[in-house]
Amino acid sequence: MPVITEIEDLKRIYRHRTPKMFFDYCESGSWTEQTFRENSSDFDKLYLRQRVAVDMTGRSTATQMIGQDVSMPVALAPVGSTGMQWPDGEILACKAAHAFGTQFTLSTMSVCSIEDVAAHVDKPFWFQLYVMRDWDFVVRMIERAKEAKCSALVLTLDLQILGQRHKDLKNGLSVPLRPSLANIFDLSTKWAWGRAMMKTPRRTFGNIVGHAKGVSNLTSLSAWTAESFDPRLDWEKVKEIKRLWGGPLILKGILDAEDAKLALNVGADAIVVSNHGGRQLDGALSSIRALPSILDAVGDKIEVHLDSGIRSGQDVLKAMAMGAKGTFIGRAAIYGLGAMGQAGVTRALEIIHKELDFSMALCGRRTIDEVDRDILLIPEDFSGKWQATA
Repeated sequence: MPVITEIEDLKRIYRHRTPKMFFDYCESGSWTEQTFRENSSDFDKLYLRQRVAVDMTGRSTATQMIGQDVSMPVALAPVGSTGMQWPDGEILACKAAHAFGTQFTLSTMSVCSIEDVAAHVDKPFWFQLYVMRDWDFVVRMIERAKEAKCSALVLTLDLQILGQRHKDLKNGLSVPLRPSLANIFDLSTKWAWGRAMMKTPRRTFGNIVGHAKGVSNLTSLSAWTAESFDPRLDWEKVKEIKRLWGGPLILKGILDAEDAKLALNVGADAIVVSNHGGRQLDGALSSIRALPSILDAVGDKIEVHLDSGIRSGQDVLKAMAMGAKGTFIGRAAIYGLGAMGQAGVTRALEIIHKELDFSMALCGRRTIDEVDRDILLIPEDFSGKWQATA
């Protein structure tokens, strides 16, 4: 077993062990992938201020996200098809997150169903909802999340239509799979993954098949997913979803200050500054670059989290210093899952936690509450000086 000291180590193992089509599904963005790349590279433009001769004892990374205790300000983001990265992936990732004291978010497009995950864990998790054209299906999903005792609903707003991801098309990643000859050969070489997948019955979208009207197998699922995301989603529907849910509501996919204000007006408990990991609008700002203007717009009137681009504890620290109250990791956790299953997710969390803890200390801070912009060196043009729009 190689020595694993950083998230990139897990990524290398993940790439070796997981079929190329699923690695590419995770490690890709839409169109030119500019936003996908800049989500991570823009963190490198922010520098940390080292402070010395400061008492570093008694440190803690513990905090709260939407009033819920977490061991560090990091939640696992919703990632579709996680159960294809590793058998029963959603269940294992949720167990790892809970054991570490962080939160897990289950995607609507998960392989393991919401009921299945709930039956295998002993703590509440968060559920991410996509709004579909079939409103009855949406209402039933909300009710299922309630019955599963989910402690928050994460409503994704930036997937009304699907951004094109070239790698998925070239790999034939669809439902059912239509892989290229190269990917068929690649699948045949991933023996460990294949043997493990053969042992689980969970190989489809568990929240959809048997729950959506007319979807009983992979063929009908393909037709349903191709036309189901609701392009008519608007703020009135967001209000109705908040009313139906009745619990803590997090709105994910906010990248503009005006949308942040609208999210505040509908009564959301938190927003997630996110561009869907660079998988939707290519050419959009990175999440960390968009964060300051959103914080300026809503201040402390609503809890602001950040998603997209985080690959280290230093990235988490920078987001918190900019003013975020929490962060989400997607790819970093998937690297761990695909590399080593549940143990890999745990290792990813351990790496990020250690980096966060040590970096926080070397910046002269002992708790998350003490972290502020004073520990950052921010370029004058980081937030951008854009030409005013008409």
